[in-house]
Amino acid sequence: MTADVETIVVGAGVVGLAIAESLARAGQEVLVLERHELIGSEVSSRNSEVIHAGLYYAPGSFRAKLCVAGKHLLYRFCADNGVAIARCEKLLVATADDQLGKLAGIRETAIRNGVEDLVPLSAAEARALEPEVQCAAALLSPSTGIVDTHGLMLALQGSAEARGAQVVLRSPVDGIAVTTQGLFKVTVGGETNAAVTCHRLVLSGGLSATRLARLLSYANGYTPPETYFAKGQYYALSGPSPFKRHIYPMPQGAWLGLHATVDIGGRCKFGPDIAWIPEIDYSFEPEKIGQFLDFIRSYYPGLDPSRLHADYTGIRPKIYREGEPVPDFAFHSAAQHGHERLVMLFGIESPGLTSSMAIGAHVAGLLSNR
Repeated sequence: MTADVETIVVGAGVVGLAIAESLARAGQEVLVLERHELIGSEVSSRNSEVIHAGLYYAPGSFRAKLCVAGKHLLYRFCADNGVAIARCEKLLVATADDQLGKLAGIRETAIRNGVEDLVPLSAAEARALEPEVQCAAALLSPSTGIVDTHGLMLALQGSAEARGAQVVLRSPVDGIAVTTQGLFKVTVGGETNAAVTCHRLVLSGGLSATRLARLLSYANGYTPPETYFAKGQYYALSGPSPFKRHIYPMPQGAWLGLHATVDIGGRCKFGPDIAWIPEIDYSFEPEKIGQFLDFIRSYYPGLDPSRLHADYTGIRPKIYREGEPVPDFAFHSAAQHGHERLVMLFGIESPGLTSSMAIGAHVAGLLSNR
């Protein structure tokens, strides 16, 4: 039962690369297949690049556990590999007295998640740190940061390849089957145009997660979860940033609000907003910013709208529809779909970047247990 390669990972976004790096570090022979001509061309290159602390997520959930573990792994990996990163901190602000209860609740959730470094601030203390911010009270998150995502992905790819992994671009997966010998046969189009067999298979397709999962058949009647698309627009602020730290308003359901982030270069941007879309579409609708000016001014009253301009859009892969409860990250293995040595990832959105290296270790563990 000889395979062409021990393990195939489909998808070279930050999560797929982190999985490949973890598997290669564990001694596995790994092949990464990516349909685009560049790594991280979809979700990974179109996000806020924030390293989250782990404040919002349900205690005990994958989102909470992997975010908190992942941020520590990420800071360490970036320091060891020369990836640009900054612990720029975050202010989570309650802009009115009726939000103080929610602010206190988030602090309690964060503590249960193992985030014990939050500092409660009065309005005056918050303004002493960020003179342009308006709030009734705030929480300072010292472990929130920012990362150069492209640099991170290059470092993960380099680390994996140094341990024998291969990343093959322009290689879309067109078919997946199980051979009579129990191997996975992956049919690859594009420039590769070949069929490759493997003992272990990981599908980390992001926006294409459901499409990839449907290439297989399932004797136990398993049905892959549907992936829905939520587009977010980012608006850049020209000139000097009014903030040194990220500024986050109170979340509204699953949406964290149109928050202000400061990137590695010190540039300030606002976003993302959210729009549920039926298909992948990265077009920008600059006129939508008018809907959010009052929202931004609730914590940044000095906003000059003439300084705002369109920046970029991103699309988040969600496994729920608008208005539905937010599910956890989904890692489906044999217990769900019946195929040994197969792990499929669904709904890996925020805090997926922060969690990426912890996700890599988790998936490696699932495969080693098979």
